[in-house]
Amino acid sequence: MLRKMRIGVLTGGGDCAGLNPAIKWVVKTAQDERLQRERLSQYEVLGIRDGWKGLIEVDPDDPLSREQWLVPLNEAIVRTWDRYGGTMLGTSRTNPYNPKNDRSKQTLSNLERLGLDALVVIGGDDTLGVAERLQREGVNVVGIPKTIDKDLPHTDYTLGFETALSVITEEIDRLRTTAGSHKRIFVVETMGRQSGWLALEGGESSGAFIILIPEHDFSVHKVNELLLEGRRAGARYEIIVAAEGAKPVGGGEFVRREGLDAFGHKYLGGIGEFLSQEIQKGTGLETRNVTLSHLQRGGAPCAYDRRMGRYFGIAAMDLVVTSNFGLMVCVSNGKISACPLAEIIGRPSFVDVDTRYDVERYNGQRTILRRP
Repeated sequence: MLRKMRIGVLTGGGDCAGLNPAIKWVVKTAQDERLQRERLSQYEVLGIRDGWKGLIEVDPDDPLSREQWLVPLNEAIVRTWDRYGGTMLGTSRTNPYNPKNDRSKQTLSNLERLGLDALVVIGGDDTLGVAERLQREGVNVVGIPKTIDKDLPHTDYTLGFETALSVITEEIDRLRTTAGSHKRIFVVETMGRQSGWLALEGGESSGAFIILIPEHDFSVHKVNELLLEGRRAGARYEIIVAAEGAKPVGGGEFVRREGLDAFGHKYLGGIGEFLSQEIQKGTGLETRNVTLSHLQRGGAPCAYDRRMGRYFGIAAMDLVVTSNFGLMVCVSNGKISACPLAEIIGRPSFVDVDTRYDVERYNGQRTILRRP
């Protein structure tokens, strides 16, 4: 006699590539017939639409509401999902614990009324932060890390990062042709609120002349000097990659509009425009700026994100099956493992400036195998 269990799965926060592969492999692992016989358990998987918003808004007793906010998942439905970007379940930045509109009690009530034995949550610090709070209130939760910023601790990888790097590299490759034709400088603004991994590795991948990250404040004067130095050395054009959270010495972050989101974050943006104006004013060289914005989130997942989505989805179900809740799956030195959600939240992973960043060149390190 198989024990029947019901699990929910949702994606929250910003979308990215790799989410659909993770959902697919949660479902396939949950409903694999051979594994069910070994585990003596049969799992029903309920997809929750639009992240935490779906859990808040659904009325479990209303068939129309259930149809709007829930989608029963099986192997046939998710069979092709791993080849698509974004999330088939939809997402939102809804925060059940928003101090201006706390709806956590409604969330907890709906979880109970839906009869969910466990919840698999795919998200970054904000989404997993909600999951950790629910865990403390008695909900069986397992987390899967995703964020193109790759800023979660205890894991070497978060879903979406490699695909976003590919987008940055491809777009800068295109910019080079027009930059070279007109002898222009291009400032490319990437995402990266507080951690510079995306800008740093995207800049390294694309061969950017200058890379600016939130972990090290930059001098506009020094940026201009480096650019003029490059022109004197014969460079026809230059590409600068700047994370949205990078800031000049003595200045603050650039904000594209006033206010805070549901998780208390500023709406960052504008460093590219600021820097292009300062460069043209300080050097006399024609400078343009391009903000990649949501292009970095879009597109089909690369091979690495498809594989990591698979591994993380399988590992998440392993935790559910063994009742190891309150954990997030992670990868370290190539090995898949898990770590407590409580150790993840509010502890971002920053670029180590001493080992990964050249503060003189404003770029990646030129020395790797250094003697102590």
